[in-house]
Amino acid sequence: MPKAAADGARFRLADDRGQSSVEYASVVFALLAVIVACSLLWRTLDEGLFVSHAAAGASHHIGRGSPGAVADVLLY
Repeated sequence: MPKAAADGARFRLADDRGQSSVEYASVVFALLAVIVACSLLWRTLDEGLFVSHAAAGASHHIGRGSPGAVADVLLY
């Protein structure tokens, strides 16, 4: 049982008022960060940016006809 003060009030080592508000704010911030990241990924996939970069990289290797391109494909 906690020690009582002269006026009968109890001492507490830590005050937990407001903790749920801080936890709620941190969860909302994390959720918004995930939503923003997913929307940016969706936009990038919708624009075809990844596909265009892959096609550009593949055309450089295929167009040169260098033996290094074959080694890249076989050793990947």
